Amino acid sequence: MLTALFRLLACLPLSWLHAIGALTGRLVLRWSKGYRRHVMENLAQAGLLSEALMRRVAEEMGKGVLELPYVWLRSPKDVVRKISASNWPLVLAARNTAQQTGKGIIFLTPHLGCFEITGQYLADMPAPDGAALTAMYRPPRKSWLRPLVERGRARHNLHAVPADLSGVRQMVRVLKRGEAICILPDQVPNKGDGVWAPFFGKPAFTVTLPARLQNMTGARIILMYGERMPKGQGWIVRFHPFDDPLLGTAEQKAQQINVAMENLIRRCPEQYYWSYNRYKSPKAAVPSPTTTEKDRS
Repeated sequence: MLTALFRLLACLPLSWLHAIGALTGRLVLRWSKGYRRHVMENLAQAGLLSEALMRRVAEEMGKGVLELPYVWLRSPKDVVRKISASNWPLVLAARNTAQQTGKGIIFLTPHLGCFEITGQYLADMPAPDGAALTAMYRPPRKSWLRPLVERGRARHNLHAVPADLSGVRQMVRVLKRGEAICILPDQVPNKGDGVWAPFFGKPAFTVTLPARLQNMTGARIILMYGERMPKGQGWIVRFHPFDDPLLGTAEQKAQQINVAMENLIRRCPEQYYWSYNRYKSPKAAVPSPTTTEKDRS
C-alpha cells in the first residue's frame, strides 16, 4: 500500500511535490505543538529564532518529505537531470590526488537540504565523472520504511555498509584504495561511539568516526550539502573544502567538525532539520552535565 502511494507520488512533477510539501509543513507547524516547540528550541539555541524562519523551516521540511518518492523511485537519469553542482573542480582534483596517492576522500554532509541526493549525485553522474561511493547505513527504526529506503538507495555505484565495526573496517579498506565514502557527522551515534562537543554552543554527542578514519588513512575531507532550489527546479550540490588538520583530543577534533557543520548550516538555515533531536543522550553514552531525562534516547 505504501509502496503504491510512493509510486504514485513519484509520477508527479517535483514542483507539485514541493508545493504540497510546503503546505503540509505549514499545517504541521500550526497544529503540532511538540514539533513547533522542538524547532523553536533548536533555533533559539543557534541564535536564529524568528517566526519567519520557523515558517520557512517547516515548509522546507515538508518539501524534504514529499520529494523522497521522486528521489528514490524515479530513474537515476531523471534525478541527476535535476541536479547541478557548485565547485565541482574541487571534487575532480581530489579524485585525481586520491588515485595517485591511494588516499581516499571523506565526504561529510549534515542533515541539510536534500542529503539523500548528495551521494546519489556522486554515484550516478555519467562517466567519467561518476565514481563509486560507500556510505554507512543505519536501517530505519520503522520496519515498514525499510524496503522503500533500501530500494531508493540502491545504485550501481553507491555501496552501503552497516553502522558497526565491520562497516568501519570496510570503509578503511575503501579509503586505502583511493575511493570515497560519505558520512553524516551530525547523526547522533547510538552505541556510545562518540564524545560530547559543542554544537551551536550546547554539548551534543558527536560521532568520532570521521576524524578517526582521516587520521588512519590520510584521506581528504570535503564538505557537501544538497540545497533545494525554489519552485521545484531541483537541487544544487555544494562542495566546500575542509583542509584544516584535525588535531588534539577526540573532543577537539569533534568540535572542529561541528564548527564546520555550523558554518554550512548558516549558509542555508531554513533547510536544516531543526526538528532532529541533535542533543539527545544515547543510553550507552556517559551523560552530558546538561542532559535532562527527556533527552535520554
